[in-house]
Amino acid sequence: MAKPGDRSRAATTPALDALDFALDRGSPVPLYYQLAQQLEAAIEHGTLAPGNLLGNEIDLSIRLGLSRPTVRQAIQTLVEKGLLVRRRGVGTQVVHSQVKRPLELSSLYDDLEAAGQGPATRVVRNETVPASADVAAALSLPEGTPVTVLERLRLTHGQPVALLSNHLPTDLLDLADDRLESTGLYRLLRTAGVTLHSARQTIGARSATAEEAARLDEQEGAAVLTMQRTAYDDTGRPVEYGSHIYRASRYAFDFRLLVRP
Repeated sequence: MAKPGDRSRAATTPALDALDFALDRGSPVPLYYQLAQQLEAAIEHGTLAPGNLLGNEIDLSIRLGLSRPTVRQAIQTLVEKGLLVRRRGVGTQVVHSQVKRPLELSSLYDDLEAAGQGPATRVVRNETVPASADVAAALSLPEGTPVTVLERLRLTHGQPVALLSNHLPTDLLDLADDRLESTGLYRLLRTAGVTLHSARQTIGARSATAEEAARLDEQEGAAVLTMQRTAYDDTGRPVEYGSHIYRASRYAFDFRLLVRP
């Protein structure tokens, strides 16, 4: 009969055997940091998926030829980032990878799908309402004009990542719940013949309200990233105004800065 420790070791084999660790013992970079970086990269690229077990610190130290304190420090680094969790009697388990999204005119759904993050959508609200002053200004409409308002919860691997709120002119396209839950909003716009050309976007941060925290599976007051975006089609018409919040523990904006000559 297999012992509990044998089952733990067996569970780690498929995940860890796919990894080729390159630890440079002559490098000034600490070994714990090298290990943490390579484990984080494996999680981000999907080589280590949510739910994969890495075993306990003794198993990992023996397999990698590292001291137990070195392995413990590497694991703790990723535990603090929310990528790993320690489970008593089981060992170390992958929780999720943080979504790193490029700053460009694209939908969250498309970016998650391209990154292999398994996006899913839950429609919270889909109705027609009079445009408030700020929505009307963003969409270049008279205040009170009927607009479509959408609220959707975006998930990856079954875990919430973002709460999305969008306002659109009512004459753009059919936005049935089943269509919204099967793909991304920008993909639906493209299918309807809307050519997205540019956008104005503002990024910020604040604390989650009680309602937001409940939807995002966070504690009230947890840090969230915010984004407001107005997207325009190729004629310059505003076609979408979005006000979104993202879990800071699971989401980051990724962009490249160039020096102006």
